[in-house]
Amino acid sequence: MNFSSDTSAPAHPKVLEAVLAANSGLESSYGNDRVTRCLRGQLATVFGTDDFDYWLTASGTASNALALSCFCPPTGAVLCHAGAHIAVDERGAPEFFSGGGKLHLLRGPDGKIGPAQLDEALARINHDFVHETPAHVLSLTNLTENGTAYSVAEVTDYAARAHASDLIVHLDGARLGNALVSTGASAAEMSWQAGVDVLTFGLTKTGAMGCEIILLFGKAREKKRELEARAKRSGHMPPKMRYLSAQAEAMLADGLWLDLAAQANGMARKLADGLVARGVSLAFEPQGNEVFAMLPDDQVTALRAAGAVFYPWMGGSQRFVCSWATEDTKIERFLSVLDA
Repeated sequence: MNFSSDTSAPAHPKVLEAVLAANSGLESSYGNDRVTRCLRGQLATVFGTDDFDYWLTASGTASNALALSCFCPPTGAVLCHAGAHIAVDERGAPEFFSGGGKLHLLRGPDGKIGPAQLDEALARINHDFVHETPAHVLSLTNLTENGTAYSVAEVTDYAARAHASDLIVHLDGARLGNALVSTGASAAEMSWQAGVDVLTFGLTKTGAMGCEIILLFGKAREKKRELEARAKRSGHMPPKMRYLSAQAEAMLADGLWLDLAAQANGMARKLADGLVARGVSLAFEPQGNEVFAMLPDDQVTALRAAGAVFYPWMGGSQRFVCSWATEDTKIERFLSVLDA
């Protein structure tokens, strides 16, 4: 009954098969291999455009920090939610990679930035006032850290507001597949068509071994060379990138990544419904593969004693994360503990 994180799940067998298939013969280094070059065609199909550049890393933190550092100078700032992953779970990596850029933390319900809070932050931007740190980037997260999803309309609206203030729009898509399944949107609709300039596209939580893709859309492609330089300097230029690309190749083939995301979302819904049926309140409406439950101490103790693994969360809830590998029997056993 391990609901600690979707990063605890094994890699999907097709990912392992693809890595083994790539493990043959000699290939050029640092992303100049055949598999990485062929990945462009798959990404173009998934995102419905050829107007992009891309780079692969093995972790979401590296992808977020590298992407943001290309657009936020040391004297600038990134607007993000106070509970965003870049704010509370990356040990200052965005600030470190940008050489001192700040994070301006905004509030809003359910892990999403409130429109009034965003407007207030945008109105404060003044590049001529030397004493403050002006924002250069708006960073959104989908799914949010509370398991909720921004709709396409919300992303489009926020991106338009940010662009009107000359900000770059970044989307942390560590669980993008789960958000797309939940909202019914396509990858194109939730990214560049909505106004996103740079996307950190996560596949690790969905079922890869460790594969994240930074996508630069449209004018943001101008930063490709800088992105490569920063990746090299920070140790995120994998010599054998073909093994990262092979994972992406397997995940994107025939929509496997979305199938796995749907499977994880479905398990989370089953868990949420089971909790609610037993009188447990949820802190947030599940819109992906995470469930935040308000459990009394005696139930938490009983669940842990029975072997359930999960984490306490802000606001007094307990976080349960489902993955593509979560089994019905584990959820049924979990609920039976509550019944007992």
